[in-house]
Amino acid sequence: MSLRAAPDPGFGPDAVEPRRAAPGGPRLGLALGGGSARGWAHIGVIRALEAAGIHPSVVAGCSIGAVVGACYAAGKLHLLEDFARSLTKRRVVGLLDLRLSGASLIGGDRLRRRLAADLEARRIEDLPVRFAAVATELGAGHEVWLSRGPLIEAVQASYALPGIFPPVHIDGRLLMDGTLVNPVPVALARAMGADLVVCVNLGCESGARGRVVEAAGADPVERAVAGAVEARRRWSLFGAVRARRRRPRDPVPAAPGIARVMFDAFNITQDRISRARLERDPPDLSIGPDLAGMGLFEFHRAAEGIALGEAAARAALPRLRALMAGASARA
Repeated sequence: MSLRAAPDPGFGPDAVEPRRAAPGGPRLGLALGGGSARGWAHIGVIRALEAAGIHPSVVAGCSIGAVVGACYAAGKLHLLEDFARSLTKRRVVGLLDLRLSGASLIGGDRLRRRLAADLEARRIEDLPVRFAAVATELGAGHEVWLSRGPLIEAVQASYALPGIFPPVHIDGRLLMDGTLVNPVPVALARAMGADLVVCVNLGCESGARGRVVEAAGADPVERAVAGAVEARRRWSLFGAVRARRRRPRDPVPAAPGIARVMFDAFNITQDRISRARLERDPPDLSIGPDLAGMGLFEFHRAAEGIALGEAAARAALPRLRALMAGASARA
C-alpha cells in the first residue's frame, strides 16, 4: 500500500525545477556513490557542473546517491537542497521512527512520506533525465538495476541499509542497500548509454584503510630484542617480579556504542567493495570531496557537505572539459 504525504509549501509535486536540454556532444553520466550523510556533497557536485554549463544526461545512484540522483532527474534537486539545509539534529531524530521488533531499527515510514511528496507519483522511465538506482537482492546477493517503475520504491530500496531500514519488495524480490554490491555504480551509468562517466566517490578519504598490519610487537627486530630482554630478566626472580610491578598498565579504551560499531564496519566493507569495483570498472573521471571530517550520520551538516562537493567539482572542471572535448573530437 502506497503512502502519500499531504503536500507542504515549496515541497510538493508541482514545484518542478526548470531544466535546460543537454547540449550536443558526448553523453555525460554521473555515478553517485553511497555514503550516508556525506551524500549531501552530491548536491554540490551537481550544482558546480550545472553552473559551468555541464548538464549530465545519465545518472546512476546508490543509496544516498540514489536519493540525490532521483531528485535531480525529476527536477526536484532545489527542493531536496532546501530540505537538507533545514535539517538540525532535532529534525533528523524526528525523521527516525524507531521500533523494537521486525527486521530493522527504523521503520522508514517518516522518511518515505517526506520523499513521497515529490517522488511518489513519478516513474523512472518518464523522467527528463535518464536515471537508475542500484540495490542488492536479499538472500541471493544479486546486484539489481532499477531503471523502470515507481521512483520512490527504487530510491527506498537503494538506501535500505541492512538492520537500519527494512528491505523493500519490488517485483517479487526483497531488496536492500546497493552499497553491498556496487557502492559507486560506474558500470550502470555506462550501461545506460553514457559516453563519459564521472563518479563521485564519498569514501576517497579512507585511503589509509585496507592495509595489512601486524599486531603490536610483531616486528621481527622487536621480537628479538624483547626475547633477549626477557631471557635476561629470568635470571632473577626478584628482578622479574619488580619489573612486572613497575610496568604501567595499558589504558583500556572506552568501548564504542553499537551504532558506531555497525556503521564503521559497514563503512570499511563499503570502502573495500568500492575500490574493487572501481578497479574493474574505472570511471573517466573521479571526484572525491574531502569529507574525512564529516560523520556518516551528521545529516545536519548539509551546508558543509554541499560546499565540499562544489569545491571538489570545480577543481575537476578543467580535466572534465578536456575529456569532453576529446570525446567530441573522436565522434
